[in-house]
Amino acid sequence: MTPDTILKDAGGSMDKAVEYLKGELRGLRTGRASTALVDFIKVDYYGSPTELKGLAAISVPEPTQIVIQPFDPGSVGEIRKAIESAELGLNPQVDGKIIRVNIPALSGERRQQLVAQAKKMGEETKVAIRNVRRDANKHADQLLKDKTAHYPEDEIETLKKEIQDVLKKHEDNVTKIVDAKSKEILEV
Repeated sequence: MTPDTILKDAGGSMDKAVEYLKGELRGLRTGRASTALVDFIKVDYYGSPTELKGLAAISVPEPTQIVIQPFDPGSVGEIRKAIESAELGLNPQVDGKIIRVNIPALSGERRQQLVAQAKKMGEETKVAIRNVRRDANKHADQLLKDKTAHYPEDEIETLKKEIQDVLKKHEDNVTKIVDAKSKEILEV
């Protein structure tokens, strides 16, 4: 491994962790209807757990309602059960061949819980990217010990500083993402 590949791999892994966080935060309720709230709910479809977005057309006809139109009308009951068991605090209403999900307003206490949950997700992501830094630093130390590679000590120290800079950039990005989501949750 070269110093460039170590830095590139670390940056790529940190990017993936931040992207994962963004996906997870999309699923947090904000008081507004969003297809992301239900997209990834697993539905038991003929014995196989399948994501809801693969089983139905999901739309937001108004700010407080999600409409789910299953491709297979026979799956309406299973979809309703999956939404209820997802513990999102949503109450799906079956309306013939479609399911309507009204998004209730969030209480102040519930908003605070969701903000705390978003911050916890942010901290878990920071831990993940710090682990990437730790692994990258181990690889850098390995380069120093590897007598066949012949990397000078100052080049390895520079690499470690660059890894730290990449970590700092990603941590700041996580903080901004979580702060933006928290602000969105707290908006009434």
